[in-house]
Amino acid sequence: MATAIWWVRRDLRLTDNQALAAALKNTDQIIPCFVLDPHLLNLSRVGEKRKAFLFAGLAALDADLRTRGGRLIVRRGEPAVALAKLAAESGACAVYAERDYSPYARCRDEAVARALSVPLVLTDGLTIRRPDALLKDDGAPYTVFTPYSRRWRSHPPVTPQEILPAPRTLSVPEAIVGEPLPEQPRLDVAALFPPGEAQARLRRFTEGDRAPIYAYAQTRNFPALDGTSMLSPYLRFGMLSPRQAALAAYQAMESAPTTEHCAGAESWLTELIWRDFYYSILYHFPHVAQGCFHRAYDAIAWENNPAYFAAWCAGATGYPFIDAAMRQLAAIGWMHNRARMAVASFLVKDLLIDWRWGEKWFMQMLLDGDLAANNGGWQWSAGVGTDAAPYFRIFNPTAQGQKFDPEGAYIRRWVPELRLVPKRYIHEPWRMTRSEQLRAGCIIGQDYPAPIVDHAVARQRVLEAYRRVRA
Repeated sequence: MATAIWWVRRDLRLTDNQALAAALKNTDQIIPCFVLDPHLLNLSRVGEKRKAFLFAGLAALDADLRTRGGRLIVRRGEPAVALAKLAAESGACAVYAERDYSPYARCRDEAVARALSVPLVLTDGLTIRRPDALLKDDGAPYTVFTPYSRRWRSHPPVTPQEILPAPRTLSVPEAIVGEPLPEQPRLDVAALFPPGEAQARLRRFTEGDRAPIYAYAQTRNFPALDGTSMLSPYLRFGMLSPRQAALAAYQAMESAPTTEHCAGAESWLTELIWRDFYYSILYHFPHVAQGCFHRAYDAIAWENNPAYFAAWCAGATGYPFIDAAMRQLAAIGWMHNRARMAVASFLVKDLLIDWRWGEKWFMQMLLDGDLAANNGGWQWSAGVGTDAAPYFRIFNPTAQGQKFDPEGAYIRRWVPELRLVPKRYIHEPWRMTRSEQLRAGCIIGQDYPAPIVDHAVARQRVLEAYRRVRA
């Protein structure tokens, strides 16, 4: 019987899995295999929450496979060695995997291809449109989002016929054995992000006349509201196909009862296009994984105050909106996108700390930590990336809260010491008089810190730092 190995990487799903479909096409049985790669698992940038979500997702995939007569085979070691050994044991005719675009992934796959005596077949599936297939007329890659988005949208929409159904049955050779999944770390936020395929969550967000996707354009910037899909951890690990997400957006646009509703669905599709764009940037300009897209900005003279960085990480900066966001991140391994932009701007522009410090902290803390999207977002906020309007975009940390958390609900949820502070002071608690602080049960400098920097002064400082580099 012909046997193929399905090398599971960032595609922890059975629905619309192009690597799995290709493996099943010309073989009688497959070996779904996940390799515990010590290089990736031991990286300082890989936090415990994300590893726990990965392991829980693999357990959910194994359960799905077993309902179809299969099972997940787990091996440990360098992928080239582990897969070559598995191919020899099983007599596999090929190894199938979903193409990845990070510098490490590309080097790893080249090493695996050299080590195997059978073909390594890479398929699409990590992005909606391939980075090497979406280029300018002259063959150069796009470096600005708006023209990239126009070209992306000029391609035909995803159709229902493209979405591959999950196989009904699977056959795995009985003689092939693996090892158990690690028991630690364990997932502690399962209620918010239950591991496994996100089909139901996608439907809740996109289907029906009152689907949240239709209000997305109006609600997406307000962290106190349940206005986003919260699908990013599932897209990160392929527990949801990005192509299926795009189809859901297109179908919501077609079914939208009003123009305003359609705008909400289109706004969410734009976020999926941003995801593709950042993968394209990482693929064509791999140096961004280590430094600025615009290399001149590598010369910025950062202050990198360790005490300020520690206060930022702990959500103890004295700016309530910033602190609420950082505490949300620490508690659940996820942060609202508007808050991500605000805290990134604060770290870089107000504290004059190297954006790479923040990028690494996010990767250590986020369930959805993804090199392409995280790196792209941080470079955008720092003004050193592909954006055409860079360094002078400086978010006011107080104004961000006043605009996007006007009632202070988000702040009160994540910064409980401010829960009794009157609305007029919730974004500037340091303005309370001593008697008002006593009534609110929050003494500034004791129960909650005073601002660690003056935004107006910090703004002038960072502008000067960037101007020196530009000069």
